[in-house]
Amino acid sequence: MDPQGPGDQAEASQPQPLEWRFAQVFGERGAGEDVQEVDIISAIEFDKSGDHLATGDKGGRVVLFERTDARDQNATRRELERQDVPITRHPEFRYKTEFQSHEPEANTQEKPRNWWTVTDSRKKELLFSIGEDTSFMLHIAFDYLKSLEIEEKINKIKWCQTANSALSILSTNDKTIKYWKVQEKKVKRVAVMNLDSSQSVGSSTTAIESTSSSKAPLPNGGCSDKFNCLNSDISFPPGGYPSLRLPVVTSLEANPVARCRRVFAHAHDYHINSISNNSDGETFISADDLRINLWNLEINSQSFNIVDVKPTNMEDLTEVITCAEFHPTHCNTLAYSSSKGSIRLIDLRQSALCDNHSKIFEEHEAPGSRSFFTEIIASISDIKFSRNGRYILSRDYMTLKLWDLNMDSGPVSTFQVHEHLRPKLCDLYENDSIFDKFECCLSGDGLRVATGSYGNIFRVFGCTPGSMEATTLEASRNPMSLLLLDLGCAIRRQIANPTRPTRTLTSFTRGVRRGDWSSSTLT
Repeated sequence: MDPQGPGDQAEASQPQPLEWRFAQVFGERGAGEDVQEVDIISAIEFDKSGDHLATGDKGGRVVLFERTDARDQNATRRELERQDVPITRHPEFRYKTEFQSHEPEANTQEKPRNWWTVTDSRKKELLFSIGEDTSFMLHIAFDYLKSLEIEEKINKIKWCQTANSALSILSTNDKTIKYWKVQEKKVKRVAVMNLDSSQSVGSSTTAIESTSSSKAPLPNGGCSDKFNCLNSDISFPPGGYPSLRLPVVTSLEANPVARCRRVFAHAHDYHINSISNNSDGETFISADDLRINLWNLEINSQSFNIVDVKPTNMEDLTEVITCAEFHPTHCNTLAYSSSKGSIRLIDLRQSALCDNHSKIFEEHEAPGSRSFFTEIIASISDIKFSRNGRYILSRDYMTLKLWDLNMDSGPVSTFQVHEHLRPKLCDLYENDSIFDKFECCLSGDGLRVATGSYGNIFRVFGCTPGSMEATTLEASRNPMSLLLLDLGCAIRRQIANPTRPTRTLTSFTRGVRRGDWSSSTLT
């Protein structure tokens, strides 16, 4: 049965506060070891069962972990839950496998010989001529603000439904989405060969395991030098071998093997900021700053543009898409957020191009409260549906907000995350920290919400009616609750020495505010 939502808990007793303890860490660095840029985690996702965890890093790698504690019992975790038998052990995960998902990109497209275009200073398109009759356009994609080449960094990871024991994953960088299948396969190799590199000349030989390459043998087990087929360490007894043993194929233990099944590319002009799987198990969406595309997992040659907010004249652009998410149970419903702080709910049954939303969720400003930073801090960086699909959790720079799909007049709950930074908005704007993105999530039972902050800190709030639970924790081996003063000190240290990641979200609106668009033209 689906867990109850926050509004369904009105008459229920308040849940007991959680006691947070350190459980496990992956990829911890040794003393004096420097952190490499490619090893920094950029995406993380649990599957629906909670038995598998996937992480992506800036080097384009995906690492999988599997849960081990539930397998020690006779019954599965789902069966234990059905029997109302508590699992007393804490979750434990172990490394399963890893694979290289993405490499640095350079898209090539064939263009006419006399092709040309006008672009702004943030996007470069170079035309090269090859020979007399052939010309290619080498389109090297750049970040709109920093003019950086499209990197291999994993932006998002999503688990897909599977009908067997194989694991299916969607991973994406700024431009290309890949559909991966990971399954256990037994590795076979040849064993029990005649030749033994460890034996000396004249000694008798026994059948042992070997994987040396086989060339055309001479009679009686000899081998001619002209074949150069054996290692110099291998020697033969005088007169060769008295008999030959046929190679035997043996199977080793099963190992996880990752295989790329589909590549979904060349469908986004701007950087992909989100992907989301549909509950039908057949389709998914990908979103960039101006468009949302619908894909079929089995067809990578075409996609359908279902949302397009790009105006005819780019000077009229006032908002961009920041995140998109499918409803967890209704395959025809999805939501997307914008840089103006609104969330639009659309129904795919209404029309092929969903220009009109079925509902819009936004909080109206109090009279006289608008300032220069109002629209910037209202930009939503992440949205998540609750497990039962009735609520949407959104994260902007200052707050977490919980929305009820049945009530579009305003959020049912607002949780202050960075309110103490309001006096520092000018400083945050000057060093670009005000454009930082934070993600959010809901617990499986729908009783709590969580989000990250600066200084390795995350915050957890109770979202049942009347709940006063608000916990500040540090993501470390000692996740002790922090006082607000300590939180402010950690944030000030982070802001004073910011490490600016590559960002494309709100790059359009940032350009509009700072007047960078007056002399630019987009193709």
